[in-house]
Amino acid sequence: MISDPLNIILLDTDVFSYPMEPGDPRGRPYLRHVEGRTTALSFITVGEVLFGAFWRGWGERRTAELKRRLEAAFILPLDHETSLAYGRLKSGLRRQGRALADNDLWIAALAVRHSVPLVSNNLAHFERVPGLVLISEAPK
Repeated sequence: MISDPLNIILLDTDVFSYPMEPGDPRGRPYLRHVEGRTTALSFITVGEVLFGAFWRGWGERRTAELKRRLEAAFILPLDHETSLAYGRLKSGLRRQGRALADNDLWIAALAVRHSVPLVSNNLAHFERVPGLVLISEAPK
């Protein structure tokens, strides 16, 4: 588990991606949650944003900027405890008829496992995850 004095927050893929889209204002409300904190990404987010760059055929300069941002972030890896959190969360949500997409559930499991807040614009996806501290600026 990561200790709180590090002041870590986990960024969901959407919040991490907003600054990569020129002129996209959706990231502005999240700046206050990120400033002065250590930002972490999930191994899932790394895969998702790299897929997006390759799929869209980003050029060398834009891909290099993405790689620079990824290298500056702390990446939370998959481990046994995260797998346990994932299994517990998925079974509990499924029993309630409130399933969540697997990639979102892995991200939530990392946040729960490490006791760090998740910053996401996907309020509807994550608000139902027990034990998850969610920071979102999405309208309710």
